[in-house]
Amino acid sequence: MIRPILRYGADVLHQPARPVAGITDDIRQLVDDMIQTMYAAPGVGLAATQVGVPLRMFVADVSLGRNQGELIVFINPEFVERDGMQLEDEGCLSVPGFNATIARPNHAIVKGLDREGHEQVIDATGLLARCFQHEMDHLEGTLFVDRLRGLQKDLIVRKIKKLTRIGRW
Repeated sequence: MIRPILRYGADVLHQPARPVAGITDDIRQLVDDMIQTMYAAPGVGLAATQVGVPLRMFVADVSLGRNQGELIVFINPEFVERDGMQLEDEGCLSVPGFNATIARPNHAIVKGLDREGHEQVIDATGLLARCFQHEMDHLEGTLFVDRLRGLQKDLIVRKIKKLTRIGRW
């Protein structure tokens, strides 16, 4: 089932998510729904908070579904290591229509559980490392807009407030 993606300003997006207590049928169904929602959007990643569920889990596929086997599911993820730096343009399914250059680690190692509850460790570089950091930020209640400073952040937030006032957000 494709779920609605919450937009910047929704409370659950701005609060830390809770750990997943156990891998149940409901959690597996949520994973399936998140995968369908991510591909339909389309996006390269989606955190549970973005569909209104405050749990520490995300899905990612930087191939946008083109390469079978690149789909990653992380439940209760945590960083093992991060290093390097990349500056790239970034957007977000919860902040549609806006992009900004964000500094992210060029290398990240993340560990957590897969869809079946097995522990996994993934060593990522480039876009996948960026995606992991972006989705992990969601689990902490941070959106890419929150990483911006000064005029750039003010312009985006003002435009979102205006769109909200006129009922287009």
